[in-house]
Amino acid sequence: METLMRSLLTLTLFTLLLSHISVEVSATTITLYKCPHPVRPGIQPSAGKPLLARGGFKLPPNKAYSMSLLPLWSGRFWGRHGCSFDASGRGRCATGDCGGSLFRNGLGSTPPATLAEITIGKELDFYNISLVDGYNIAMSITPFKGSGKCSNAGCVNDLNLMCPVGLQVRSRDNKRVVACKSACFAFNSPRNCCTGAFGTPPSRNPTAYSKIFKAACPKAYSYAYDERTSIATCSRGSYLVALCPTTLDFRLIGP
Repeated sequence: METLMRSLLTLTLFTLLLSHISVEVSATTITLYKCPHPVRPGIQPSAGKPLLARGGFKLPPNKAYSMSLLPLWSGRFWGRHGCSFDASGRGRCATGDCGGSLFRNGLGSTPPATLAEITIGKELDFYNISLVDGYNIAMSITPFKGSGKCSNAGCVNDLNLMCPVGLQVRSRDNKRVVACKSACFAFNSPRNCCTGAFGTPPSRNPTAYSKIFKAACPKAYSYAYDERTSIATCSRGSYLVALCPTTLDFRLIGP
C-alpha cells in the first residue's frame, strides 16, 4: 500500500508540474525539480553564454525552479549535496562542490558529479546525462514540450551502491559511499581518459569501469566518446531536469 501511495503521489506531482509549465511557458525552459533532501543545483554556461540563477542556489525538497533559456544557450547542471553554507553563501558541499560558494558565477564543479548537459539549437536541441566526470546523485532530463524524436536521458540507478573500491568517495565517518569517481579522475591514465594513443578510433573503446557505468545507466554518457546511445535530441523543446529521480519517476515521465 505504501508503494502504491508513493507511486500515485509521484504521478500527481509530475502531472501538476508539467500541466502548470506547459500552459505558462512558450519559450525554451529548463525546470529543475525534486529531491527527497535539500540539493544545491550548480549551473555552468558554456563560454560566451549568459549565466543563470547566479550559477547556483538552494532547491528545497520536492520543489521546482524554472529558468527561461535564450536561443542557442548551452551549459550544464549538477546537484551538490551534503552542503553547509552561512548567510553570506560561503561553505562547502560533500559532493559537487565548486569553490566553497553557493553562488558560483559560472564556475564548474569539483568531480565527481553527475552532469546534465544541454545545447539549444536553431532547430534541434541536444542533451544528455554525463558520468564522464563521475557520479554523485541520480539525474534525468525529460522533454515536456517539443517535436521530433524527443526522448528522456538519465541515470536513475544509485551507482554509489555498485561503485568499485578504487573509485569510491566515502563519507567523513567512512560508513557509506557518497560519490563515485570516473576512472579518468581516479587514475589519470590515457587509457581511462581517452587521450594520447587512446584518443582516436578504434582505440577509444569503453574500459571495464565505464562498462559498469553503462550497464547501470544505459541512457547516460559513460566515457568521453560514448555518443551513440547517450545523446538525445528534440526540436524546440522545454525540459525537466530531475534531481534524484527514482526508476519509477523515469518510467512515468518518459516518452
